[in-house]
Amino acid sequence: MGILIPVASGKGGVGKTVFTANLGARLAQTGKTVVLVDLDLGGANLHTCLGVRNRYPGVGSIVWKKEKSLEALVVPTGMDRLFLVPGDNLLPGTANLEFFTKRRIIKELLELTADYVLVDLGAGASYNVIDFWLMAPDGLLVTVPEIPAILNAYSFLKTAAFRLLFRSFTKGSDERARIVDFVVNRVEGQGDTFLRFAERLADGGGERGAKAMAELARLRPRVVVNMGLGESDMAIAQRLREISARNLGIGMEYISYIMRDELVSQSVAERALLSVARPDAAFARGVSAAAERILRAPAASAPGLEMDDEDLSAAVELALQESIEDMPRY
Repeated sequence: MGILIPVASGKGGVGKTVFTANLGARLAQTGKTVVLVDLDLGGANLHTCLGVRNRYPGVGSIVWKKEKSLEALVVPTGMDRLFLVPGDNLLPGTANLEFFTKRRIIKELLELTADYVLVDLGAGASYNVIDFWLMAPDGLLVTVPEIPAILNAYSFLKTAAFRLLFRSFTKGSDERARIVDFVVNRVEGQGDTFLRFAERLADGGGERGAKAMAELARLRPRVVVNMGLGESDMAIAQRLREISARNLGIGMEYISYIMRDELVSQSVAERALLSVARPDAAFARGVSAAAERILRAPAASAPGLEMDDEDLSAAVELALQESIEDMPRY
């Protein structure tokens, strides 16, 4: 079993997929066997960054039960030690995962034969993306030093924290009902922070409560700031750490600050990995810095979370719908 590294972003356009492809190549250059898995189920294009033709069956074959295992979908990329499990835009409905399919994919990701398994997730904070990202307590989060992107990254972490807390308790439990109530009725910037609420919930939750706080304490995302301009925008990037620590109690590690590099667009157009073609480029140096930090880091075990078909997003949606139906009609 390899070290699993899910890679996410709070919004699109921050360079997550290009970074993931180049990170995989850099790790492979150090002699590690790397499998890249394209789990951007609504817009898979990791193969494009790698220069791999879109002619192989992908994750959609698992979703539609055309293939039995992820291992059978692994294809070469043309680079030594670097392999790919393609996504699949050719099969409709791939982005909408049933619970049992999601659980099966998570299980098989953990069983892929490699030193590192990098999982490129879709942008945003849908519950499918969050559940895959929570496969590791130290997953990567890619952002850019712009206010909208930082706010989206914070929103992603907040959703992940709620989701982790929700899944720490059993289906149908009072704690889950209280979490839904808090999400529905809380007004941002008023009343309790998520951290205070979680601590109160844990105090009355016995062993489950203690476990929930232990899992939250282990949640330590590794952040990559892409497309930077230097010291002028460092303060914007640091805001993510400040608001996450204050409101969520989540610490983080910045593992690379990557300068904006015009060569990136050219490499994507040419379907070539910049970290291979131009290791001296600013972007490639930033990717190398991230790879070095990852190589030095000890492997973290997966969170021990409840895995059932009850979803926080669905529960909140239902609660909101019920509250609308209860409103007086004039």
